[in-house]
Amino acid sequence: MSDQVKKMFIDGEWVASSSGETFPVRNPATGEVLAHVTKATREDAQRAIAAARRAFDEPGGWGESKARDRAELLWRVADLIEARAEEFAQTDTRNNGKPLRESRYDVSDAVNQFRYYAGLCTKPQGQTYDVPDEIQAMVVREPIGVVGAITCWNYPLVMNAQKVAPALAAGNTLVLKPADLTPLSTIMLFECLEQAGLPAGVANLVTGPGSVVGDEISKNELVDKVAFTGGTETGIAIMKNAADTVKKLSLELGGKSPNIVFADADFETAVDYALFAIFANQGEVCSAGSRLLLEESIYEPFMARLVERAQKITVGDGVNPETEMGPLISEAHLERVLDYIRIGLDEGARLLCGGKRLTGGGLENGYFLAPTIFEAHRNDMRIVQEEIFGPVLVVQKFRSEEEAIRLANSTKYGLAGAVFTNDGAKAQRVIRKLRAGITWINTYHPTFNEAPWGGYKQSGIGRELGTYGYEAYTEVKQINVNLKVQPSGWFRN
Repeated sequence: MSDQVKKMFIDGEWVASSSGETFPVRNPATGEVLAHVTKATREDAQRAIAAARRAFDEPGGWGESKARDRAELLWRVADLIEARAEEFAQTDTRNNGKPLRESRYDVSDAVNQFRYYAGLCTKPQGQTYDVPDEIQAMVVREPIGVVGAITCWNYPLVMNAQKVAPALAAGNTLVLKPADLTPLSTIMLFECLEQAGLPAGVANLVTGPGSVVGDEISKNELVDKVAFTGGTETGIAIMKNAADTVKKLSLELGGKSPNIVFADADFETAVDYALFAIFANQGEVCSAGSRLLLEESIYEPFMARLVERAQKITVGDGVNPETEMGPLISEAHLERVLDYIRIGLDEGARLLCGGKRLTGGGLENGYFLAPTIFEAHRNDMRIVQEEIFGPVLVVQKFRSEEEAIRLANSTKYGLAGAVFTNDGAKAQRVIRKLRAGITWINTYHPTFNEAPWGGYKQSGIGRELGTYGYEAYTEVKQINVNLKVQPSGWFRN
């Protein structure tokens, strides 16, 4: 596939960069170049933004489109993705590294997102009010305008669908910049949008570096809203760029999520989900349960079982049906995670398993890391406080419910968290005190398109998915209608 050049999609056409430059996209399991992709310039981004602005503003354009027409188009997109489901899954596995079973689930999730928003956009919206003075007061929701979407590499198809579907359903136009590391399934998504009959300029795909394309999207005055998923530091930079034009923002950022296990939890269930919470998707999950908080009385047997099972996880190429955990996304990211492992050791954390790159058994050309577990004895350690974004679990002890809550809330993040206990009242007490937007009791990771996704504190602003995610792509307008048309009499003369 290395001789393949993938173009971007601007104003209804597949085009090359104005500079003619491309960049390679690799398979993290093998290092193989999968394709060369168009490397956009700032001028390319400006052209895409201008196309989206025109498509929204022009008479009879997307901004004035009917909800039923938008719904039918989104439903066609869902059908087209579903028809290519295995191709999408294979592409994400080769491009991202995740096991094929996870990629297949992601494709199904993306299909359901398009269908969910196809249905939602035709449902009742707005409010009316009983007010005095012969006035009919009402509120309606209207599209914001041009949306700039900037997405991450850990869920390439899902995260793009999560923005494209509600933005289009609400009547916006958009410019999407996917992650440089994983643009291939996004290009396929835009093939489906084109095939479904999306009008020119309504959705535009610009592939290129965040320092150029993302910077232009977040600064350009023609963009009304930026929706970003990624690291907190990048989110802060986007906020600063967007401030000059007071753009609307949706930011889904980092996490350092606590998984609290009490002594009365079902033992094997809690062990199983502690593994799933951190090692699913190679730990490259913003909501990963990267901090395990264990009640002291079960600490030793729990850790023995956890380490035993972690060491049995099958690490390998995601296309192999036996693989349970794939490679990290890139050599640079692998080195970043290895740096954190070295930091943990320097800080005095106890390494219980893993901690090294895997190169044997055909893994030598990929970016594989053994599932890693640390025991941390201080809460101020960097591996406790900072997002590592890899298969690295940090374990701490607690003695009381109050201490568990204090430790759980002791980072700058507030994306997710879980509680494992068979005491229903205690589960409710603790979960309600977690400063996090996505929480679980006696499970970890399941989320649904019908429910909101987002976090507290430095884990982001706003919510995606569900009705909340749809409303995030709308403006609220108040309309007051005088039912008794006559002069007000406010002034005497």
